[in-house]
Amino acid sequence: MDSTLYIGLMSGTSMDGVDGVLADFANGQIRTIASAFVPFAPDLRQDLMLLQAASPNEIEREALAANALARVYAQCVDELRPHAGGPIAAVCAHGQTIRHRPELGFTRQTNNPALLAELTGIDVIADFRTRDVAAGGQGAPLVPAFHQAQFGKPGATRVVVNIGGIGNISVLRPDGRVTGFDTGPGNVLMDLWIARHLGKAYDEDGAWGATGTADAQLLNILLDEPYFQQPPPKSTGRDLFHADWLDARLARRPGLAPADVQATLTRLTAVTIARAIEQETIEQDRKEAQAVYVCGGGAYNGLLLKEMAQALGGKIPVGSTQDLGVAPHRVEALAFAWLGHQFHKRQAGNLPAVTGAQGPRILGALYPA
Repeated sequence: MDSTLYIGLMSGTSMDGVDGVLADFANGQIRTIASAFVPFAPDLRQDLMLLQAASPNEIEREALAANALARVYAQCVDELRPHAGGPIAAVCAHGQTIRHRPELGFTRQTNNPALLAELTGIDVIADFRTRDVAAGGQGAPLVPAFHQAQFGKPGATRVVVNIGGIGNISVLRPDGRVTGFDTGPGNVLMDLWIARHLGKAYDEDGAWGATGTADAQLLNILLDEPYFQQPPPKSTGRDLFHADWLDARLARRPGLAPADVQATLTRLTAVTIARAIEQETIEQDRKEAQAVYVCGGGAYNGLLLKEMAQALGGKIPVGSTQDLGVAPHRVEALAFAWLGHQFHKRQAGNLPAVTGAQGPRILGALYPA
């Protein structure tokens, strides 16, 4: 009998480390057995950050970073393996996105899945995004198909918002239709700003941002970014939203207190997500979503959730995926375990209505143990 156990590994745009889940897909169900988190060492995180832009000797540096990443992945697998109680069908490893340019026909997730297969002795499924891009799609977001499988509810319109470094939404409709896209910055600019001024990796619970006051003029400058007006399908990443992007706009509104900038960046994420939700629900269906469920690191930022609720006019309840039975920090890793299971079943993992691909495609590449 084939194993129904899969490990999903996700290292996202925030680049803080690797989230892993051990999942069981027996009997058509999706059940999380265990989860783990392995943080990146500072030097690996720095190497991955530097690979976000062109720099000297980057081919060799990427290869070395990929090897180091595979070893962190293997460590996460080792933490999850004892909970399996049986053979694991596959390790499903997303890789670390270092460039995302679907408009040029490529996306790059650095990884060494061959080394990961050697280190773990388990089949590895990796490289989930490139087939969708090859089919004319954005290669992102890929999680809406999983959100529908896990969180969809007949008779209700639900919105699942993933807030990692970048934000994305999945609109799950009563008739099974799903739409979604990347909304823009999630935590990426807030993390950048607090690292620059306080030396912290992130603004825990939005505490620093809560000491400031959002600046309306700066917010309007930030919202003037053309990406926000671009119609879906669309996706984005650090290729667009990075330190130079932010600094160029801050130069047009000098003299703000750092905490006020942080408050404004928090509001930027909230407003762009809220506008995306309204666009995809009220404008498309002439009715509002029944509820919004947040996952990813942003689900733990109380200020951000409060700003989102306000930006939605208090009309739609804002909760987390914990309300639906899945802890927010587990959702993306579980999604890639699901995509690996889809690969083994030879079933599509993308949604053309979301990514813009020419049709459904089986996503991933297999590296046998």
